[in-house]
Amino acid sequence: MRRFLRSAMIVFSWFVVPYSRYTNIKVMRRKLPPIRSHLLEIPAVDLAKLIRTKKIKSEEVVEAYIERCRQVNPLINAIVQDRFEEALEEAREIDRVIAMGINSVESMEELTPLLGIPVTVKESIAVKGLTNQAGRVFKTPQIAKSDAPVVEQIKRCGGIILLVSNTPELCLLWETYNNVTGQTKNPYDLKRTPGGSSGGEAALLASGASLLGLTSDIGGSSRLPAMFSGIWGHKPTPYAVSFRGHHPTSDFAKWGDFFTIAPMTRYAKDLPLLLKCMSDPTGPKLTLDKEISAHGIRFFFMDNDGPSGMMRPLSRDLHAAINRVASDFNAKRVNIRKMKWSLDISMSAMLTMKNIETIYHKSEEGEQPKTVCKETVKYFFGCSDSILPSVIFGHLQNFMKIIPNSRHKHLASIIEALKTEFKELLGNDGVFLYPTFPNTAHQHYQIYHKLLEPMYMAIFNTLGLPVTNCMIGLDRRNLPMGIQVVANPGQDHLCLAVAREMERRYGGWVRPPSEDSHSYGQANSSKRG
Repeated sequence: MRRFLRSAMIVFSWFVVPYSRYTNIKVMRRKLPPIRSHLLEIPAVDLAKLIRTKKIKSEEVVEAYIERCRQVNPLINAIVQDRFEEALEEAREIDRVIAMGINSVESMEELTPLLGIPVTVKESIAVKGLTNQAGRVFKTPQIAKSDAPVVEQIKRCGGIILLVSNTPELCLLWETYNNVTGQTKNPYDLKRTPGGSSGGEAALLASGASLLGLTSDIGGSSRLPAMFSGIWGHKPTPYAVSFRGHHPTSDFAKWGDFFTIAPMTRYAKDLPLLLKCMSDPTGPKLTLDKEISAHGIRFFFMDNDGPSGMMRPLSRDLHAAINRVASDFNAKRVNIRKMKWSLDISMSAMLTMKNIETIYHKSEEGEQPKTVCKETVKYFFGCSDSILPSVIFGHLQNFMKIIPNSRHKHLASIIEALKTEFKELLGNDGVFLYPTFPNTAHQHYQIYHKLLEPMYMAIFNTLGLPVTNCMIGLDRRNLPMGIQVVANPGQDHLCLAVAREMERRYGGWVRPPSEDSHSYGQANSSKRG
């Protein structure tokens, strides 16, 4: 099976790579408009303080982000639906209340730490009054009737929702396109993907059109876009953030073991603030206020997957960058041999979950349920409303049913053994450095011959470990590089502390090339890995 899958990816590349290059012929080599407003480059923790202390107005901030969205979206195509006018009204009301001095600065910081800060949300997460169909084609637009719990919490903390952003259909791909909104592009190179499934959020954040984003993650859906777009994405400890109010969903008892709603930010220093505002009051308590120095953390690392022979090795630039990071943090190289089973155990665990929302399990009212065979025929004749991953997902689920239960039980035992190994290795003061993906952002559609490589990320959903993608510089093509920082459950603060230290050491987010940045490569040479 392993040889078959690896061979299949090679065969797919014979078709995918030429198709990708052909479709990119029509993409103009344009760059984003330059960032003009200084308000767009202030981290949320600092911006919120300036608003609370009346140094700037929320309305000014929201206006600046709305203007930036309007500048870049015609190029990156990341916005599904906005609520700009409502956001401006909310900002004016916040400014009025602050001016009246009803609440003290200390009270606002404690109770509404995001007061006046704009926030963007992945369209698969419910925002009342906005579209919420996760990229699916419906005859009648599906509008959220209420906010997801995590959106309610952001609003209670003073955040202002600006818009909902693009995602592949039902979040089933590590590239962001669908038959409703179309294809989202990477701000660093419009011929490349920002990744998926949270590609809309990542593209907006990297463009300077968003500051804080709500995303989701079941197989790297927050971390891969963060890597490809040079920002920060964190998959929290399971159940620390409510997963309710999201499409797709499942009533499977252990759905929350694998799936979570996740924070994504342009600046690492904002991750603790956003995660604290998102945290479920009834979930595991995270010690996000705990002050910790990276010097008190033990570091371990691997720069391959076992090796299993399944996943591509790292590109030359990424290999050098990850080993440089490991050296900088005095990380000890380890060889966790069971990591070679990442693909097997992740597929077994995730594809055997029951009652996951797919195009075959939930139809528009009055529509006949779709069948796997019929929808497959329709797709290959160009008559399906769905994208390929949604269509073949049913086949993958059926394939898993023919694998003997004894095999699934064996793989489940490997999962438990790996959990124990990480628990003993990391304890409550250790982190594990591991590749996010073996290459930087590739051209559109090329993920289809790299479908095994996301297991670098999915393994940590399978193991239920918190993990952060961290920006560590640019490669020789001036594309962002990233690394995963993994900790034991409940130790999210270790990941975030390391993220802040990496931001300090390596510079963090870099402005994408713009129309007036002719010397972009030279200007950012110091941030190359």
